[in-house]
Amino acid sequence: MDELDTGRVTDARIEARIFALLADREPGASICPSEVARALTTPTRWRALMPRIRGVAGQLAAVQRLRVTRKGLEVDAHSLGGPIRLALPTPRGAAPSRRG
Repeated sequence: MDELDTGRVTDARIEARIFALLADREPGASICPSEVARALTTPTRWRALMPRIRGVAGQLAAVQRLRVTRKGLEVDAHSLGGPIRLALPTPRGAAPSRRG
């Protein structure tokens, strides 16, 4: 599913890839945004997609469709401070996984 031109990768495709990758994981597991980028473009161009992936992740988190974490704590997708992880929201009453 490589897109040679990263500008042709839509936000809808990014969103779909995020949820497809999460669906392939065990419940409570998380993914790295770079996994999304690498699935959508070539090995030499994936880094160019990272700001857009963080943007889409931030939009999804704002409407509670996605959790963005750093060291297991929820953070803003654009915050500085190191790598982030993406996960599905934790069902009410359930403890979040310590993986993400």
